[in-house]
Amino acid sequence: MKFPVRPAWALSTLAVAMSGAWAQAVATPEPAASVPETSLPGVKVRGSAETATGPVSGYRAKRAISATKTDTPLREVPQSITVVTRDQIVDQGATTLQDALNYAAGVRSDAYGLDSRSDGIRIRGTAIPEYLDGLRQSFGYYTSSTRADPYTLERIEVLRGPSAMLFGQGSTGGVVNMVSKRPQAEASREIGVQYGSHDRKQVQADFTGPLTADGDWLYRVVAVARKSDTQVDYVRDDRALLAPSLTWRPNGATSLTLMALAQKDRSGSTSQFFPWSGVVLDNPNGKLPTNRFIGEPGWDRYDSDRRSIGWAFEHRVDDTWTVRQNTRYSINDVDYFTHYGDSFSSSKDFGDPDDATERLIGRYADATITRVKMLSADQHVEGHLTTGEARHTLLAGLDLARSATTGESGIVSPDYYPAGTTASIDAYDPVYGNLVVPAMSQVAPSVVRQGGLYVQDQVRFGRWIGVAGFRHDRTRNETTGTETTSSHATTKRFGVMYDLPGGLTPYVGYSESFSVQLNRGIGQTFAPLRGKQWEAGLKYEPVGGGYSLNAAAYDLREKNQISEPQPNVYDVLAEVKGHGVELEAKGALGALDMVAHYNQIHVDDTIETVPTHQASLWGSYRFALGGVSGLRAGAGVRWFSAFHDHEAPTTPSVTLLDAMVAWDVERWRVALNVSNLTDKVYVSTCLSRGDCWFGSRRNAVASVTYRF
Repeated sequence: MKFPVRPAWALSTLAVAMSGAWAQAVATPEPAASVPETSLPGVKVRGSAETATGPVSGYRAKRAISATKTDTPLREVPQSITVVTRDQIVDQGATTLQDALNYAAGVRSDAYGLDSRSDGIRIRGTAIPEYLDGLRQSFGYYTSSTRADPYTLERIEVLRGPSAMLFGQGSTGGVVNMVSKRPQAEASREIGVQYGSHDRKQVQADFTGPLTADGDWLYRVVAVARKSDTQVDYVRDDRALLAPSLTWRPNGATSLTLMALAQKDRSGSTSQFFPWSGVVLDNPNGKLPTNRFIGEPGWDRYDSDRRSIGWAFEHRVDDTWTVRQNTRYSINDVDYFTHYGDSFSSSKDFGDPDDATERLIGRYADATITRVKMLSADQHVEGHLTTGEARHTLLAGLDLARSATTGESGIVSPDYYPAGTTASIDAYDPVYGNLVVPAMSQVAPSVVRQGGLYVQDQVRFGRWIGVAGFRHDRTRNETTGTETTSSHATTKRFGVMYDLPGGLTPYVGYSESFSVQLNRGIGQTFAPLRGKQWEAGLKYEPVGGGYSLNAAAYDLREKNQISEPQPNVYDVLAEVKGHGVELEAKGALGALDMVAHYNQIHVDDTIETVPTHQASLWGSYRFALGGVSGLRAGAGVRWFSAFHDHEAPTTPSVTLLDAMVAWDVERWRVALNVSNLTDKVYVSTCLSRGDCWFGSRRNAVASVTYRF
């Protein structure tokens, strides 16, 4: 493998910076403690140490489950992974998954700017799937999904690089695995209210604790109710959500957690698909306002309903073997009706060539009704064995998924508007009421079936740590009226690390990706995504320290990505190549909690480009003032370099500031979070196909939380 000069230079620089702390740790080794043998009576133990699915104090998690499907220390994983903890989500006031990943290394969280329909997340330059508790949320296009609410999550894990060996489906860039809040043995209850920009009004509650005196039964109920406008006129952001869960732990070896969700979102599309002109290019009428809506009020909408139920089961057979099963069944309904701008003409100009004023823009009228029923199950056995001086953690499992999609759709392009109507609207002074309702027809029903067998060995031999795994997947894509396609793939992963004294761990690893791709509602099927990656890096966690430093350089390849140069027109790219470097720091320095990262990425021949350079820094400081304790102040800065997507004009670089002040006293927390503090008008991207996407303007949210 050949890394570019810049990533190699950055890694060596970080290694030099680490070496001083490493040498100091080596020079002062910790003395071994003498532990007397003790015989204790049998007791029922309720552990409070950090686990890969439980709460974390502060910003730095030490363990994760996404990288190996086992509860493994992060420093023993030969792959880049970032964990966004609950405390970080709260301090940064994240209201969407995009917000929560603003400060995660390797992530472009707002690739499509302000998008009320979905989370436009890119990892290492590629689109990624979202998982919840280790199970994929959806196989489908964004028009079949409902956005997750960060208030329901305990943590968010970003696993960078291919992960097919474990998950069976995912891009070469990585996956995002969200971990739900689960019932806790210690009683905790909170009720909170929020008021913020765009008349945002929200009430939320989170209750958990034991149901029985012996602690065998635990419960949790999370609820959210919101009424809100958005940055764009006539587009709402309303939500009603209820997420109950119940845990049964009859003994220290067995647990069963039942989890359910009912979520109802009533929104619209903040994405207007504005052309380059008036956004990043000059227009004689000036710049288009960021609140401009060119759809049809009262008809345009993005309404979604999600219901799911499932469980997480674990049983420790003995000191060696443990069996687990995660299962979820979900139904997702989406009604997506929209009028959006025609920015896809060959001229890539503002409007109709007969329009000398450069004010008029044509519109597509598009309607889609989608229902997705999905059943997923992952079951595996974990064993802890010793062979000679080598200690093994073995994992063998089978996961299965079935996703069935039905629906209706219709579209009217600007060239085919009915007689007596016009597709054009004055984007600078819109007059509504020229509603066109597309004729709906049934979308060809489709069913995707996937099954994968996998085996993995995590081994430790002295200071050497190794991970190796293989997986075989079979998929079947059945679409009515289209030839059924079947595919299979064997993917692998291996990595090796060396645990140096003092907490420094260099590593190198190789992994592959494989993911099925559903049709886009036009009866067309696509070959699976396939990719591979080499990665080398350093992880540093000083002994007894409260922080961690990570660096990685990578080289990736992915083929069969799908591009959409025009609505409902799809191309398949032969191969996408990328390489880059990532640096990340996270943890606590005294009273200061902080996260920081820097990315450099070069991606060739991809669907869409991303900034070559990206950096962020966030810090939150705890202090007392004038005898008042429990005060906290935070600030962050995010920076993206300028870039351009193939033939598109340059998307300018941008620097954004975020801030927070909070007061925690006894049972109360009062906070104010402000993102994009200076209210900068910026563009997240302008695409080669002709459209541009605005980023989020200043958003302030005041919150009051009562805990009891």
